[in-house]
Amino acid sequence: MDSDVKQYEKMTETPLPKLITSLAIPTIISMLITGFYNAADTYFVSKLGTSASGATGIVFSLMTLIQAVSFCIGMGSGSTISRRLGAQRKKEADMIGSSGLLFGILFGLMLVIFGNLFIEPLMKLLGSTPTILPYAKDYAKYILIAAPFMSASFILNNMLRSEGKANLSMMGIATGAIINIALDPLFIFVFKLGISGAAIATGISQFISFIILFSFYLRKKTVINISVENFSKDILTYLMILRNGLPSFCRQGLASISTVALNFNAALYGDMAVAAMSIVGKVFMLIFSVLIGYGQGYQPVVGYNYGAKKYERVKDAFKFTLKAGTIILTILAVIGFILSPNIIKAFINDEKVIEIGTHALRYQCMVMPIMTLGVLSNMTFQCVGKPWQATFLSSCRQGIYFLPLILILPRVFGITGVEITQPLADVCTFLTSVPFIFSFIKKLPKEE
Repeated sequence: MDSDVKQYEKMTETPLPKLITSLAIPTIISMLITGFYNAADTYFVSKLGTSASGATGIVFSLMTLIQAVSFCIGMGSGSTISRRLGAQRKKEADMIGSSGLLFGILFGLMLVIFGNLFIEPLMKLLGSTPTILPYAKDYAKYILIAAPFMSASFILNNMLRSEGKANLSMMGIATGAIINIALDPLFIFVFKLGISGAAIATGISQFISFIILFSFYLRKKTVINISVENFSKDILTYLMILRNGLPSFCRQGLASISTVALNFNAALYGDMAVAAMSIVGKVFMLIFSVLIGYGQGYQPVVGYNYGAKKYERVKDAFKFTLKAGTIILTILAVIGFILSPNIIKAFINDEKVIEIGTHALRYQCMVMPIMTLGVLSNMTFQCVGKPWQATFLSSCRQGIYFLPLILILPRVFGITGVEITQPLADVCTFLTSVPFIFSFIKKLPKEE
């Protein structure tokens, strides 16, 4: 109990720049390592050929779908946990955490069964071309087997961050990612398992991450207690988790749909276009993960302090994170813009892939500094228990704006239309977020 009080005091009294940064650094490190793993996975698989490289983009859509549901449950549980802990209602937080984990494991088991039964039509649905399909199936079947552990890891990761234990979250996620990077070349080239080796490496690393993350709860290193006794028997608990996690589901789910739409439109220009956009997606996520990591350090601070009715700290936390995130993304965007050709060439030595990838990455870097506001806006609404505002804003970037643009722009501008769709969607998302978030900040009540 004494440790619970110390954690509450830490989250509601520590100076905000120090608190947010201390929570953000472990998350940024774990996300960067995960981003390097994704990039390394693409790098090693690309050595098997352009079609194999394209398969990583296809299966990435599947992994994004797994993330979508898992983040829905994890963030739905986590954002509620933060507010309950801030309001000092720990028993409710224990129940929500335990129920969320059960929910995620059951989802993963269902995916194992139905995903493998319908793997070929699923890969075609995700945008696989005939030449990419064999590679995509070999990759996806092992990813599906690992789905329960992937889902549980994402959920435990979110719950640890929600209670301000970002360092523990980092240990589990980063360890799994490092193991994955080490196993990729071993399984692909030494054991000669090809693209299946990359998927097996991912499955093993996800299992290890789950074991590490779950061990923190078993060893009582956390504020939340997970146990069978805390599983909720009330369907309304699970509906509440889904409602609060809906913004994350829309954000991740639409990311999966948009990747499929991107693959279909890129495929019109050949496997090299699919490979180029897949590489750009991985590189962009590596850069973008720094902002997401900083935002995830911000989220539990907002949840705790909103639950504790410390509204001035909520305002100050938003202002600090907005400034810091914008500065960081501007620096990374300049570096990315300058080094774009070298970055793409590091993955694959194909002139057409390098040309398409360079253009797409540079367009994305041009709008990157303004993306901080959109990300923080939907994170803020989700953390304070306003799921409908958060859901709308989270749907903008890769749904409301991206999907119409990806259907229109390639038909007008050809491959350039594919390259500029996401940057233009980001500009529209920024313009939409401005009135929402500043109206909310302005209307926050006076502290009691």
